[in-house]
Amino acid sequence: MSEKTMRDAINEALHQAMAEDESVFIIGEDVAGCNGAPSGKVGEVGGVFGVTSGIYKEFGPDRCIDTPISESAIVGAAAGAALVGMRPVAEIMFADFIGVCMDQIVNQMGKFRYMFGGKSKCPAVIRFASGGGFSAAGQHSQSMYQVMTAFPGLKVVIPANAYDAKGLLLQAIKDDDPVLFFEPKALYQEVCEVPDEMYTIPFGEAAFLREGDDVTVVAFGQMVNRAVAAIDALESEGVSCDLIDPRTSSPLDEGAILESVEATGRLVVVDESPPRCGLTADIAALAADRAFHSLKAPVKQVCAPHSPTPFSPELEAAYIPSVERIQSTIKQLLA
Repeated sequence: MSEKTMRDAINEALHQAMAEDESVFIIGEDVAGCNGAPSGKVGEVGGVFGVTSGIYKEFGPDRCIDTPISESAIVGAAAGAALVGMRPVAEIMFADFIGVCMDQIVNQMGKFRYMFGGKSKCPAVIRFASGGGFSAAGQHSQSMYQVMTAFPGLKVVIPANAYDAKGLLLQAIKDDDPVLFFEPKALYQEVCEVPDEMYTIPFGEAAFLREGDDVTVVAFGQMVNRAVAAIDALESEGVSCDLIDPRTSSPLDEGAILESVEATGRLVVVDESPPRCGLTADIAALAADRAFHSLKAPVKQVCAPHSPTPFSPELEAAYIPSVERIQSTIKQLLA
């Protein structure tokens, strides 16, 4: 086991999956690419974030396919290939562009199995760089997983570290249903220990990152590390919290969340997305509906304002939930 960044862990998972199974291929804008490479040769740069680096050189143009700038074409091609037995991994450069291929994802991929009476499968993965933290402004900073969780027929994955990213991506590629894989781009350079060999992490099984008696904290994506920092800092004040990273929002490990809430009686849900119709509201409703008699205080949502993501670094820092804001919310519940 060695230390890897999330970007390198995802890259390793793609290499290993493609070496193991010839039906796996990659398709997207600049996934081979040469833009910015000193040599100008195809294959020198793997995507704008370098996640698919080296794949073109190892597997060639038939399995690492650069496309025109057309998200609908990328996802449509992936959907068709999946229906005939291939296992495509499509890349949509930024999660914000999901609107361009919404019909292919929601009305086609997500409904194939249902519409064909269970006689078909669509083993396609769509990867997205998601979330804020880069001062990329309103059209390149949305997470979008909270929107896609609402649609049945799709599995939605949000890794929070390199270990989870590799195991969840390998699971996604083996899955027979369409999987939307949201990679928080602010975490691409975060490092942790990752096994060199292949392994999978089952969908719908949350990770318990901290254990405590006072408050249950549920966090997604890049908010997980901030929740860890907030909870660790509160330990010196005698406050202990359960911290749950669901890892997948569909399927959601409802049992883990409810069991923890029943034990602590308090719940804080943290996400970088706006609050309306989002994951924080969804999980708050879950607790109110099925653990109401265990609650000792109102459920608190810590999330971004109902506003587009600002471009200014100072405004974006205020927009995305901070460690201090998570801490103060936990203290409010205990007060």
